[in-house]
Amino acid sequence: MTKEVKDHLFLLIKSLTKSEKRQFKLFVGRLDINQDSKFLHLFNFLDKAKTYDEAAILNNGIIKKQQLANVKAHLYKQILISLKLNPSHQNVRLQIREQLDFASILYHKGLYKQSLRILDKSKEFAIKNEEKNLAYEIVELEKIIESQYITRSISNRAEDLTRQAEELSTLNITASKLSNLSLQLYGIILKSGYVKNESERNEITTFFEDRLPKYDFKLLGFREKLWLYNAHLWFSFLLQDFKNCYRFASKWVNLFYEYPRMISLNPVFFLKGNNYLLESIFFLRKKERFIEAYTNLKGQLESSSFPTNENIKILSFIYLNTHSINMHFIDGSFNQGIDKIPKIEEELRHLSSKIDTHYKMVLYYKFACLHFGAGNNRECIRYLQKIISTKSLKAREDLMCFARILNLVAHYEAGLDFHLDSLLKSTYRFLIKMNDLHEVQKEMIKFIKGLQDIYPGQVKAAFSELHQRLKQYEDHPFERRAFLYLDIISWLESKIENVPVGVIFKRKFLEQSRGTLKDR
Repeated sequence: MTKEVKDHLFLLIKSLTKSEKRQFKLFVGRLDINQDSKFLHLFNFLDKAKTYDEAAILNNGIIKKQQLANVKAHLYKQILISLKLNPSHQNVRLQIREQLDFASILYHKGLYKQSLRILDKSKEFAIKNEEKNLAYEIVELEKIIESQYITRSISNRAEDLTRQAEELSTLNITASKLSNLSLQLYGIILKSGYVKNESERNEITTFFEDRLPKYDFKLLGFREKLWLYNAHLWFSFLLQDFKNCYRFASKWVNLFYEYPRMISLNPVFFLKGNNYLLESIFFLRKKERFIEAYTNLKGQLESSSFPTNENIKILSFIYLNTHSINMHFIDGSFNQGIDKIPKIEEELRHLSSKIDTHYKMVLYYKFACLHFGAGNNRECIRYLQKIISTKSLKAREDLMCFARILNLVAHYEAGLDFHLDSLLKSTYRFLIKMNDLHEVQKEMIKFIKGLQDIYPGQVKAAFSELHQRLKQYEDHPFERRAFLYLDIISWLESKIENVPVGVIFKRKFLEQSRGTLKDR
C-alpha cells in the first residue's frame, strides 16, 4: 500500500470552505491577468483531486517541473492573503496589526499627525482587548514618531509614553514568564506523566517555585491571570493534587465569566479551561458537579454567539467526546458508554488528519477501558493494540505503560493465555526501558505470571491476597496514579465477589453519593 503524500498546499486547499474557495477565485480574478494564470489552474486541479499526485500535475500539462515549486509557493501565499481578507478570519489581533501597518505607512510618508491619531486609537483598542504585546509595539512606534514630530510640544507626552512603555513591558514580561512556565510544565506531564516519587516531587516543586515570577495580583489583567492559573493548574496536575486542580481550573473558567468579552476573543483558552475543569472533577468523582460543568460547556458551544472555525470544531469534538465517555467511568455505566463509540469513531475518521496522535490514543484507551469494564476483553485488546503499535507516539509514556498493563489483564480475562509469557516479558522490558516500573505494576506482573502455577481452587484466595497488597497503595501520593489509568482494585473486587466490574463501580458511586449527601 503506497503512503499518501501530505503536501502542505494540498492540505490547505482541502481545508477551505466553499465560501473561502469562492472568495479566493474572486480575489485572484480582480486582475484580468490572473484569469489564465498557472497558479489558478493549479488551484483548480488540486481542488478536484482526491490525493496529492505530483506526476498527475505534470502529466496534465498545467506546469513544467522546474516551475512547480515556485508556482506552489505563490499559490500558497495568495490563498493566505485571500483568507486574511475574509471577514470570518478578521479577529482583533489582525485588526490592530492592520492599523499598525497603516500608521507605519503614514509615518514613512511624513504624515506624522495622521499616523499618531491611528496609533492612539489602536493602542486604546489593544489594551481594552488584552493585546498588550501589540500595545507595547504601538507605544514604541509612537515614541519614534514623537521624537521627530517637532511641531508639537511633547514634554508631558514623553512622560506618558515612557510610563506606558514601562507598565506594558512589566506586564508582558510577567505574562511571558508565566506562559513559559506553563508550557514547560505541560511538556513535562506529556513526556513523563505525574510525579513518581519524593525526589521528582521535590524537583518539580523547586522547578516551579524558581520560575514563578514575583507579581502584584492587583496589577494583573486578564492575560496575566490566565497564565498564572494555567501554571498553577499544571503544577497541581503533576503532583496529583486534584483539589487544587479543581480550584485553579475553576478560577480559569470564572475569569472568562468575569471578562465575558474574552470568551469570543479567546475561545480556545475558554475551551481548554473547561476541559481541565471537567478533568479535575472527573478525578474527584463528583458526578453532579461534572454534569453541571459539562452542560455549561455544551451550552456555550451551542450558543450562536460562540465563534466557530476548524480549530474550535476539532477541540470541541475532542473535549466533549472525551468527557462524555468519562461520565460513564464515574458511575460504571460502561454499556451506555460503548453505545457512543461508533459515532465517535466515525467522526474521528473524518478528522483524522487534523487531530494529534496523542488525542487519538487517549480516546482509544478510553474505548478499551469501556470494553474492559463491560467484559468485552477482545474488543479491549483490539483498541489497546492501536496504542501499543503506534511508533509515532513520543509523548505520554504513562499512557503507553498502562495500555500494556491493561493488555496483560485483558488477555488473562479473555482466556488468551497461550502467549501470556511473551507478553509478560515484552511488557516488563518496556517498563524497565521507560524507568516506570513501580510497586503496583510489579505486583500486577508478578501476580499474572504466578497465575499459571495456581490451581483453580486457589485463584480466589490469590485475588484476595493481591487486593490486600494493592489496597495500601490506593491513597499513596505516588503509587495511586496507577489507579487513575486502570482501577485494578475494583477489578480485583469483582473477581473476589464474582460479579461484573461494572457492578463494583456502580456500588462505589452510590456509596460516595450517599456520603456526599450525608456531608451536606
